Amino acid sequence: MNKKAIFFLGTGLSSIVSTAQAAYQLNLRAPVTEIARQIYDLHMLIVYVCLAIFVVVFGVMFYSLYKHRKSVGHQAAQFHEHHTLEIVWTIIPALILLVMAIPATKTILAMKDTTEADMTVKVTGHQWKWEYEYLGKDVRFISNLATTQDQINNKAEKGENYLLEVDNPMVVPVGKKVRVVLTADDVIHSWSVPSFGVKQDAIPGFIKETWFRVDQPGTYRGQCSELCGKNHGFMPIVIEAVTEDKYNAWIDSKKAAVAAAAASGDKEWTKDDLVANGKAVYEKNCAVCHQASGAGLPPAFPALTGSKIANAPIFGADGKYLKDGHLDRVLNGVRVMPSWKALLNDVEIASVITYERNALGNSVGDVLQPAQVKAAR
Repeated sequence: MNKKAIFFLGTGLSSIVSTAQAAYQLNLRAPVTEIARQIYDLHMLIVYVCLAIFVVVFGVMFYSLYKHRKSVGHQAAQFHEHHTLEIVWTIIPALILLVMAIPATKTILAMKDTTEADMTVKVTGHQWKWEYEYLGKDVRFISNLATTQDQINNKAEKGENYLLEVDNPMVVPVGKKVRVVLTADDVIHSWSVPSFGVKQDAIPGFIKETWFRVDQPGTYRGQCSELCGKNHGFMPIVIEAVTEDKYNAWIDSKKAAVAAAAASGDKEWTKDDLVANGKAVYEKNCAVCHQASGAGLPPAFPALTGSKIANAPIFGADGKYLKDGHLDRVLNGVRVMPSWKALLNDVEIASVITYERNALGNSVGDVLQPAQVKAAR
Protein backbone atom coordinates (compact mmCIF):
# COMPACT_ATOMS: atom_id res chain seq x y z
CA MET A 1 0.00 0.00 0.00
CA ASN A 2 1.50 3.37 -1.02
CA LYS A 3 1.82 6.40 1.26
CA LYS A 4 -1.12 8.26 -0.34
CA ALA A 5 -3.45 5.31 0.25
CA ILE A 6 -2.28 5.01 3.84
CA PHE A 7 -2.88 8.77 4.34
CA PHE A 8 -6.45 8.62 3.03
CA LEU A 9 -7.19 5.45 5.00
CA GLY A 10 -5.91 7.06 8.17
CA THR A 11 -7.90 10.23 7.53
CA GLY A 12 -11.07 8.22 6.93
CA LEU A 13 -10.63 6.16 10.10
CA SER A 14 -9.95 9.31 12.10
CA SER A 15 -13.14 10.87 10.77
CA ILE A 16 -15.18 7.78 11.67
CA VAL A 17 -13.75 7.67 15.21
CA SER A 18 -14.40 11.40 15.74
CA THR A 19 -18.00 11.05 14.53
CA ALA A 20 -18.58 8.04 16.78
CA GLN A 21 -17.14 9.86 19.80
CA ALA A 22 -19.34 12.89 19.13
CA ALA A 23 -22.42 10.65 19.24
CA TYR A 24 -21.79 9.59 22.85
CA GLN A 25 -22.16 11.56 26.06
CA LEU A 26 -19.74 10.60 28.79
CA ASN A 27 -21.55 12.24 31.68
CA LEU A 28 -24.98 12.96 33.13
CA ARG A 29 -27.50 15.13 31.32
CA ALA A 30 -26.92 18.86 31.86
CA PRO A 31 -28.83 19.81 35.06
CA VAL A 32 -31.54 22.49 34.91
CA THR A 33 -32.94 22.27 38.45
CA GLU A 34 -31.51 22.67 41.93
CA ILE A 35 -31.82 18.95 42.71
CA ALA A 36 -30.27 17.93 39.38
CA ARG A 37 -27.28 20.19 40.11
CA GLN A 38 -26.86 18.63 43.56
CA ILE A 39 -26.97 15.15 42.02
CA TYR A 40 -24.45 16.18 39.36
CA ASP A 41 -22.06 17.70 41.94
CA LEU A 42 -22.41 14.62 44.15
CA HIS A 43 -21.71 12.40 41.14
CA MET A 44 -18.56 14.34 40.27
CA LEU A 45 -17.37 14.34 43.91
CA ILE A 46 -17.64 10.55 44.09
CA VAL A 47 -15.95 10.18 40.69
CA TYR A 48 -13.00 12.25 41.93
CA VAL A 49 -12.85 10.31 45.20
CA CYS A 50 -12.81 7.01 43.28
CA LEU A 51 -10.15 8.40 40.94
CA ALA A 52 -7.99 9.46 43.88
CA ILE A 53 -8.37 6.01 45.50
CA PHE A 54 -7.48 4.38 42.17
CA VAL A 55 -4.34 6.50 41.79
CA VAL A 56 -3.16 5.96 45.38
CA VAL A 57 -3.90 2.22 45.61
CA PHE A 58 -2.62 1.24 42.19
CA GLY A 59 0.27 3.71 42.45
CA VAL A 60 1.48 2.07 45.65
CA MET A 61 0.88 -1.39 44.22
CA PHE A 62 2.75 -0.79 40.96
CA TYR A 63 5.57 1.02 42.79
CA SER A 64 5.91 -1.90 45.20
CA LEU A 65 5.90 -4.45 42.38
CA TYR A 66 8.55 -2.52 40.51
CA LYS A 67 10.90 -1.62 43.40
CA HIS A 68 10.68 -4.97 45.16
CA ARG A 69 10.89 -7.34 42.22
CA LYS A 70 12.91 -10.50 42.49
CA SER A 71 15.17 -9.60 39.57
CA VAL A 72 16.88 -6.83 41.59
CA GLY A 73 17.57 -9.12 44.53
CA HIS A 74 14.66 -8.45 46.90
CA GLN A 75 13.44 -11.32 49.05
CA ALA A 76 9.81 -11.72 50.09
CA ALA A 77 9.26 -10.71 53.72
CA GLN A 78 7.48 -13.17 56.01
CA PHE A 79 5.17 -11.59 58.63
CA HIS A 80 1.75 -12.14 60.20
CA GLU A 81 -0.69 -9.58 61.60
CA HIS A 82 -0.04 -5.89 62.02
CA HIS A 83 -2.65 -4.34 64.28
CA THR A 84 -1.72 -0.75 63.53
CA LEU A 85 -1.93 -1.33 59.78
CA GLU A 86 -5.28 -3.14 60.10
CA ILE A 87 -6.72 -0.25 62.16
CA VAL A 88 -5.46 2.30 59.65
CA TRP A 89 -6.91 0.54 56.60
CA THR A 90 -10.24 0.20 58.41
CA ILE A 91 -10.46 3.81 59.57
CA ILE A 92 -9.44 5.40 56.26
CA PRO A 93 -12.23 3.74 54.16
CA ALA A 94 -14.74 4.57 56.93
CA LEU A 95 -13.72 8.24 56.79
CA ILE A 96 -13.97 8.21 52.98
CA LEU A 97 -17.49 6.74 53.19
CA LEU A 98 -18.43 9.39 55.78
CA VAL A 99 -17.16 12.17 53.51
CA MET A 100 -19.35 10.82 50.68
CA ALA A 101 -22.36 10.07 52.91
CA ILE A 102 -22.80 13.61 54.27
CA PRO A 103 -23.53 15.35 50.91
CA ALA A 104 -25.42 12.27 49.68
CA THR A 105 -27.75 12.42 52.70
CA LYS A 106 -28.33 16.15 52.21
CA THR A 107 -29.24 15.57 48.56
CA ILE A 108 -31.62 12.69 49.35
CA LEU A 109 -33.40 14.75 52.02
CA ALA A 110 -33.72 17.66 49.58
CA MET A 111 -35.15 15.32 46.92
CA LYS A 112 -37.88 14.20 49.34
CA ASP A 113 -38.81 17.67 50.61
CA THR A 114 -42.08 18.44 48.80
CA THR A 115 -43.24 21.05 51.32
CA GLU A 116 -44.09 24.64 50.39
CA ALA A 117 -44.94 23.73 46.80
CA ASP A 118 -46.49 26.40 44.58
CA MET A 119 -48.62 23.88 42.67
CA THR A 120 -49.39 20.16 42.57
CA VAL A 121 -49.81 17.93 39.53
CA LYS A 122 -51.12 14.39 39.82
CA VAL A 123 -49.49 12.04 37.30
CA THR A 124 -51.02 8.64 36.58
CA GLY A 125 -49.26 5.99 34.52
CA HIS A 126 -51.28 3.92 32.07
CA GLN A 127 -50.26 1.33 29.53
CA TRP A 128 -48.84 3.22 27.66
CA LYS A 129 -49.47 6.90 28.27
CA TRP A 130 -49.37 9.50 31.03
CA GLU A 131 -52.35 11.29 32.54
CA TYR A 132 -51.83 14.76 34.07
CA GLU A 133 -54.26 16.42 36.47
CA TYR A 134 -53.55 19.93 37.75
CA LEU A 135 -55.06 19.86 41.22
CA GLY A 136 -57.18 22.91 41.97
CA LYS A 137 -57.12 24.03 38.33
CA ASP A 138 -59.76 21.69 36.82
CA VAL A 139 -57.29 20.74 34.08
CA ARG A 140 -56.83 17.10 33.16
CA PHE A 141 -55.50 15.50 29.98
CA ILE A 142 -53.77 12.50 28.48
CA SER A 143 -50.28 12.72 26.98
CA ASN A 144 -49.74 10.25 24.13
CA LEU A 145 -46.74 9.45 21.98
CA ALA A 146 -46.80 11.70 18.90
CA THR A 147 -44.27 9.76 16.80
CA THR A 148 -46.11 8.28 13.82
CA GLN A 149 -46.47 4.55 13.19
CA ASP A 150 -44.79 5.03 9.82
CA GLN A 151 -41.64 6.28 11.57
CA ILE A 152 -41.77 3.43 14.08
CA ASN A 153 -42.17 0.90 11.24
CA ASN A 154 -39.33 2.50 9.24
CA LYS A 155 -41.70 3.66 6.50
CA ALA A 156 -40.92 7.34 7.06
CA GLU A 157 -37.86 9.33 8.04
CA LYS A 158 -37.42 9.60 11.81
CA GLY A 159 -37.63 13.08 13.33
CA GLU A 160 -35.21 14.78 15.70
CA ASN A 161 -37.25 13.79 18.77
CA TYR A 162 -38.12 10.27 17.66
CA LEU A 163 -40.06 8.48 20.45
CA LEU A 164 -39.59 11.56 22.66
CA GLU A 165 -42.53 13.66 21.41
CA VAL A 166 -46.11 13.85 22.68
CA ASP A 167 -49.39 15.41 21.63
CA ASN A 168 -50.06 17.07 25.01
CA PRO A 169 -46.95 18.10 26.98
CA MET A 170 -47.00 18.96 30.65
CA VAL A 171 -46.66 22.76 31.01
CA VAL A 172 -45.25 24.44 34.13
CA PRO A 173 -44.19 27.98 35.03
CA VAL A 174 -40.50 28.68 35.56
CA GLY A 175 -39.35 29.55 39.07
CA LYS A 176 -42.24 27.69 40.75
CA LYS A 177 -41.89 24.62 42.96
CA VAL A 178 -43.96 21.89 41.31
CA ARG A 179 -45.02 18.98 43.52
CA VAL A 180 -45.74 15.82 41.54
CA VAL A 181 -47.82 13.02 43.08
CA LEU A 182 -47.70 9.76 41.18
CA THR A 183 -49.70 6.58 40.92
CA ALA A 184 -50.65 4.02 38.24
CA ASP A 185 -53.81 2.13 37.37
CA ASP A 186 -52.35 -1.07 35.91
CA VAL A 187 -48.66 -1.91 36.42
CA ILE A 188 -45.58 -0.14 37.83
CA HIS A 189 -44.32 2.75 35.71
CA SER A 190 -41.54 5.24 36.44
CA TRP A 191 -41.69 8.98 35.73
CA SER A 192 -38.13 9.98 34.86
CA VAL A 193 -36.79 13.33 33.62
CA PRO A 194 -32.95 13.27 33.75
CA SER A 195 -32.48 17.03 33.33
CA PHE A 196 -34.60 17.57 36.46
CA GLY A 197 -32.86 14.89 38.52
CA VAL A 198 -36.27 13.24 38.93
CA LYS A 199 -37.05 9.52 38.78
CA GLN A 200 -40.03 8.28 40.78
CA ASP A 201 -41.96 5.02 40.45
CA ALA A 202 -45.72 5.16 39.88
CA ILE A 203 -47.22 2.16 41.69
CA PRO A 204 -50.87 1.00 41.53
CA GLY A 205 -52.62 1.57 44.85
CA PHE A 206 -49.88 3.84 46.22
CA ILE A 207 -49.18 7.58 46.08
CA LYS A 208 -45.53 8.55 45.64
CA GLU A 209 -44.27 12.10 45.32
CA THR A 210 -41.38 14.17 44.05
CA TRP A 211 -40.78 17.80 43.04
CA PHE A 212 -38.83 20.10 40.76
CA ARG A 213 -38.32 23.78 40.06
CA VAL A 214 -37.18 24.78 36.56
CA ASP A 215 -35.06 27.93 36.35
CA GLN A 216 -34.97 28.45 32.58
CA PRO A 217 -37.73 28.22 29.95
CA GLY A 218 -37.39 25.30 27.59
CA THR A 219 -38.60 21.86 26.58
CA TYR A 220 -37.35 18.92 28.62
CA ARG A 221 -37.83 15.25 27.83
CA GLY A 222 -37.84 11.95 29.65
CA GLN A 223 -39.29 8.44 29.44
CA CYS A 224 -40.87 5.75 31.53
CA SER A 225 -37.89 3.94 33.04
CA GLU A 226 -39.62 0.90 34.52
CA LEU A 227 -40.32 -2.06 32.24
CA CYS A 228 -44.12 -1.89 32.05
CA GLY A 229 -45.11 -4.09 29.13
CA LYS A 230 -45.02 -4.42 25.36
CA ASN A 231 -44.90 -0.71 24.59
CA HIS A 232 -42.76 0.41 27.51
CA GLY A 233 -40.48 2.29 25.11
CA PHE A 234 -43.38 4.30 23.68
CA MET A 235 -44.50 6.45 26.63
CA PRO A 236 -42.28 9.54 26.70
CA ILE A 237 -42.50 12.54 29.01
CA VAL A 238 -42.34 16.08 27.66
CA ILE A 239 -42.37 19.13 29.94
CA GLU A 240 -42.50 22.70 28.68
CA ALA A 241 -41.29 25.32 31.14
CA VAL A 242 -42.71 28.73 30.23
CA THR A 243 -43.17 32.17 31.76
CA GLU A 244 -46.03 32.59 34.21
CA ASP A 245 -48.08 34.63 31.72
CA LYS A 246 -47.81 31.89 29.09
CA TYR A 247 -48.63 29.26 31.71
CA ASN A 248 -51.80 31.10 32.77
CA ALA A 249 -52.82 31.47 29.11
CA TRP A 250 -52.28 27.73 28.61
CA ILE A 251 -54.44 26.91 31.66
CA ASP A 252 -57.21 29.13 30.28
CA SER A 253 -56.99 27.44 26.87
CA LYS A 254 -57.27 23.99 28.47
CA LYS A 255 -60.35 25.05 30.45
CA ALA A 256 -61.89 26.50 27.30
CA ALA A 257 -61.24 23.22 25.45
CA VAL A 258 -62.99 21.26 28.22
CA ALA A 259 -65.97 23.62 28.08
CA ALA A 260 -66.13 23.32 24.29
CA ALA A 261 -65.99 19.51 24.50
CA ALA A 262 -68.84 19.52 27.05
CA ALA A 263 -70.92 21.77 24.80
CA SER A 264 -70.29 19.65 21.73
CA GLY A 265 -71.43 16.60 23.69
CA ASP A 266 -74.98 17.93 23.83
CA LYS A 267 -75.42 18.33 20.09
CA GLU A 268 -76.47 15.72 17.52
CA TRP A 269 -73.50 14.50 15.47
CA THR A 270 -73.63 13.10 11.95
CA LYS A 271 -72.24 9.67 11.26
CA ASP A 272 -69.51 11.04 8.98
CA ASP A 273 -68.33 13.53 11.61
CA LEU A 274 -68.26 10.86 14.30
CA VAL A 275 -66.31 8.46 12.09
CA ALA A 276 -63.80 11.16 11.11
CA ASN A 277 -63.28 12.23 14.72
CA GLY A 278 -63.22 8.62 15.90
CA LYS A 279 -60.42 7.73 13.50
CA ALA A 280 -58.14 10.28 15.19
CA VAL A 281 -59.14 9.07 18.66
CA TYR A 282 -58.58 5.43 17.67
CA GLU A 283 -55.15 6.01 16.15
CA LYS A 284 -54.04 7.97 19.20
CA ASN A 285 -55.35 5.64 21.91
CA CYS A 286 -56.35 2.24 20.53
CA ALA A 287 -54.10 1.43 17.58
CA VAL A 288 -51.13 0.71 19.83
CA CYS A 289 -52.86 -2.53 20.95
CA HIS A 290 -55.50 -3.29 18.35
CA GLN A 291 -53.30 -2.10 15.44
CA ALA A 292 -54.16 0.65 12.96
CA SER A 293 -55.87 -1.89 10.71
CA GLY A 294 -57.96 -3.37 13.55
CA ALA A 295 -56.22 -6.75 13.18
CA GLY A 296 -55.13 -6.75 16.83
CA LEU A 297 -52.44 -8.93 18.39
CA PRO A 298 -54.33 -12.05 19.52
CA PRO A 299 -54.73 -13.44 22.09
CA ALA A 300 -53.72 -10.51 24.30
CA PHE A 301 -55.26 -7.83 22.07
CA PRO A 302 -58.19 -9.20 20.04
CA ALA A 303 -58.98 -8.04 16.52
CA LEU A 304 -61.73 -5.47 16.08
CA THR A 305 -62.25 -6.42 12.45
CA GLY A 306 -65.18 -8.85 12.47
CA SER A 307 -65.36 -8.65 16.28
CA LYS A 308 -68.59 -9.90 17.86
CA ILE A 309 -68.44 -7.00 20.30
CA ALA A 310 -68.03 -4.35 17.59
CA ASN A 311 -70.78 -5.87 15.46
CA ALA A 312 -73.33 -6.65 18.18
CA PRO A 313 -76.01 -4.19 19.40
CA ILE A 314 -74.89 -1.61 21.95
CA PHE A 315 -78.23 -1.28 23.76
CA GLY A 316 -80.75 -3.86 24.83
CA ALA A 317 -84.54 -3.80 24.36
CA ASP A 318 -84.87 -1.80 27.59
CA GLY A 319 -82.66 0.98 26.20
CA LYS A 320 -79.80 0.26 28.61
CA TYR A 321 -76.34 -0.56 27.31
CA LEU A 322 -75.60 -4.26 27.30
CA LYS A 323 -73.33 -5.81 29.92
CA ASP A 324 -70.03 -6.75 28.24
CA GLY A 325 -71.21 -4.89 25.15
CA HIS A 326 -69.22 -2.39 23.11
CA LEU A 327 -69.99 0.70 25.20
CA ASP A 328 -69.61 -1.18 28.48
CA ARG A 329 -66.14 -2.41 27.58
CA VAL A 330 -64.92 1.00 26.44
CA LEU A 331 -66.33 2.74 29.52
CA ASN A 332 -65.29 0.23 32.16
CA GLY A 333 -62.49 -1.79 30.58
CA VAL A 334 -61.92 -5.52 30.66
CA ARG A 335 -58.80 -7.54 31.59
CA VAL A 336 -55.77 -5.66 30.16
CA MET A 337 -57.96 -3.05 28.49
CA PRO A 338 -58.19 0.08 30.70
CA SER A 339 -61.35 1.94 31.65
CA TRP A 340 -61.65 4.88 29.27
CA LYS A 341 -64.46 6.79 31.00
CA ALA A 342 -62.00 8.80 33.06
CA LEU A 343 -59.60 9.33 30.15
CA LEU A 344 -61.88 10.27 27.24
CA ASN A 345 -64.82 12.66 27.08
CA ASP A 346 -68.30 11.79 25.79
CA VAL A 347 -67.60 12.97 22.25
CA GLU A 348 -64.36 10.96 22.03
CA ILE A 349 -65.98 7.76 23.31
CA ALA A 350 -69.01 8.14 21.01
CA SER A 351 -66.70 8.88 18.07
CA VAL A 352 -64.31 5.98 18.57
CA ILE A 353 -67.11 3.44 19.05
CA THR A 354 -68.90 4.71 15.95
CA TYR A 355 -65.61 4.49 14.03
CA GLU A 356 -64.90 0.94 15.20
CA ARG A 357 -68.40 -0.17 14.12
CA ASN A 358 -68.25 1.49 10.71
CA ALA A 359 -64.58 1.11 9.72
CA LEU A 360 -61.72 -1.35 10.21
CA GLY A 361 -63.61 -3.84 8.04
CA ASN A 362 -66.88 -3.45 9.99
CA SER A 363 -70.06 -1.90 8.57
CA VAL A 364 -72.77 -2.06 11.23
CA GLY A 365 -74.18 1.26 10.11
CA ASP A 366 -75.37 2.53 13.50
CA VAL A 367 -74.32 5.69 15.36
CA LEU A 368 -73.59 6.32 19.05
CA GLN A 369 -74.29 9.89 20.12
CA PRO A 370 -72.31 11.68 22.89
CA ALA A 371 -75.56 12.28 24.78
CA GLN A 372 -76.02 8.50 25.02
CA VAL A 373 -72.52 8.13 26.44
CA LYS A 374 -73.24 10.88 28.95
CA ALA A 375 -76.41 9.09 30.07
CA ALA A 376 -74.54 5.77 30.32
CA ARG A 377 -72.01 7.21 32.72
